Amino acid sequence: MEIFKTKASLQAHLQKARSAGKKIALIPTMGALHEGHLSLLDYAKPISDIRVCSIFVNPTQFNDPKDLEKYPRPIENDIKLLESVACDILFMPSVDEMYPDKDENWHIDLGELDQIWEGEKRPGHFQGVTQVVYKLFILVQPDIACFGQKDFQQVMVIKRMIEIKDLPIQLAICPIIRDEHGLALSSRNMRLSEEGKIKALALSRSLQYVKDHLADNIDLQEIKKKALTILTQTEGLTVEYFAICESNSLKEVERIDASKQYVALVTAWVEGVRLIDNMTLA
Repeated sequence: MEIFKTKASLQAHLQKARSAGKKIALIPTMGALHEGHLSLLDYAKPISDIRVCSIFVNPTQFNDPKDLEKYPRPIENDIKLLESVACDILFMPSVDEMYPDKDENWHIDLGELDQIWEGEKRPGHFQGVTQVVYKLFILVQPDIACFGQKDFQQVMVIKRMIEIKDLPIQLAICPIIRDEHGLALSSRNMRLSEEGKIKALALSRSLQYVKDHLADNIDLQEIKKKALTILTQTEGLTVEYFAICESNSLKEVERIDASKQYVALVTAWVEGVRLIDNMTLA
């Protein structure tokens, strides 16, 4: 695995690959890697010639400085994990390398996607996400970009940005990886105790309840109410939101139309850690 820390050195290397007709896949991450991230690299392997993984804790997508400060950065372990799956390139820039212009302005019109759920709870978050991902897209010029379904709203935001900017990039949405008990793998899980991880299982149980009962012709509000009960009855867990939405717009729905696709979203707090999860329904 080759490691690059500057845009110029990475660009020079990738230009040679492109000239040789190589197909490039980009896997953007903020590090603290786990099996979920590695699954993105595995997904990209048979459909690309070169896999570029970026590790960059992007400051513009954190609206809470304390959250940015707490974000884990186990870089030595990250490198070992990437080597274990034979990643081709690791791009690991500094903040100054990615943001040389301190007064740089960025705004993209994401419509309601930027104002609901995570957009509402974390103002400016998706502007920061799209800002850094667009920089990576322009730099790497990937044929394929791999993102995990776990950050479902983020994936919809990236999809919208690709459409707005008319980028020739195939967006690969890779399945959520869960542990043997059903907990969605997340870098934030590192901050949970073993007891906290058990409590956090209520997120996936509530989502699975919705998926299991959607075809029973039960009133959707009743299904949601019972799913919420699974969460609220879990001691030490605080629900931030739970919603059943149309997949592309993420607008909450009151009934299901068989011709459309849906997703259930949940965000909750356990031991001071904010956890998100989702499950596609149709």
